[in-house]
Amino acid sequence: MKDYYTILEVDKKASKDEIKKAFRKLASKYHPDKKTGDEAKFKEISEAYAVLSDDKKRAEYDAYGRSYAGGGQGQGGFNWGGFQGQGVEFDINDIFGDIFGGGFGGHRQARGNDISIDIQLSFKDAVFGVKRSITLTKDNVCDECTGSGAKEGTGMITCETCNGQGKLRETRQSIMGPVATIRTCSECNGKGKVPKEKCTKCSGRGVVRGAEQIDLEIPAGIQNGEMIRMTGRGEALQGGTPGDLYIKVHVEQHPTIVREGMNLIAPLNIKLTDALLGATYSVETLDGDVSIKIPASIKHGEKLRIKDKGVPDERGRSRGDFLVKIAIDIPKKLSRGAKKLVEELREEGI
Repeated sequence: MKDYYTILEVDKKASKDEIKKAFRKLASKYHPDKKTGDEAKFKEISEAYAVLSDDKKRAEYDAYGRSYAGGGQGQGGFNWGGFQGQGVEFDINDIFGDIFGGGFGGHRQARGNDISIDIQLSFKDAVFGVKRSITLTKDNVCDECTGSGAKEGTGMITCETCNGQGKLRETRQSIMGPVATIRTCSECNGKGKVPKEKCTKCSGRGVVRGAEQIDLEIPAGIQNGEMIRMTGRGEALQGGTPGDLYIKVHVEQHPTIVREGMNLIAPLNIKLTDALLGATYSVETLDGDVSIKIPASIKHGEKLRIKDKGVPDERGRSRGDFLVKIAIDIPKKLSRGAKKLVEELREEGI
């Protein structure tokens, strides 16, 4: 006797959803069309699912170790004809859709290709945000026929290839016997209608290749390597949805300023005497020059804060700070007078 629960790797108390999930996982792994396929294993898990997914057959199996309606192990093997509606009752469209790419029942709407581009931003533009315009050469919806592919005033007629269904039904042989698949009609792209007369500008394609100007709004605070997605601004496709446009941002380095989260940091070199006695210096920020006071006896590496001169947040309601990192310049040579003064300071214990 086969243990169907062990075959599907589920508990005997498993719900129907749990059984379905287990079958989908194993079917995807062992389907003969896959690299990891195993036809014998696939038949075995299909047999188990056919019984355990049906309440009546499952009850019979739990009680007697076989399903009288499904032709279990005790009746000489599994009835593969059931997959054609003679015994096994489950939605083959739902179960095998992921294995065959959604070919069983329904179709996904066609989608145009995505486009990926790179743009270069200055450090300042990345901090504050900027508006840019770019020109892309790509497939765009034909403005002559607005994407229908039909010559103006002629309209559309029923597609003869699919008789207006937008789909074509095909039958293929599989290990389960004949399996019907449905695919989108390539003649009408699933619309069921074709142009009575083709548009002269796009030759009935509904799209034309040409340049399009796209306005970009780069948000404040964007960082190097970040990606901006513009939905529907990729390649257009007749009878489908346009792809997306992906913009990868590359930020140039600033000669003196670096970013640390929402804060900006820049070094400031000061004289030794100014470090000891204090002074006033001018600091270059992205907002312009700002005057700051150097307190007496400041230490090398100490940071002074200039509030609200850092990176704005996405909403522009607040900003980080600008941090000035002090670097004390030590003179390489001292005059006799300066050396004497330093020696006097040393004698005083300074």
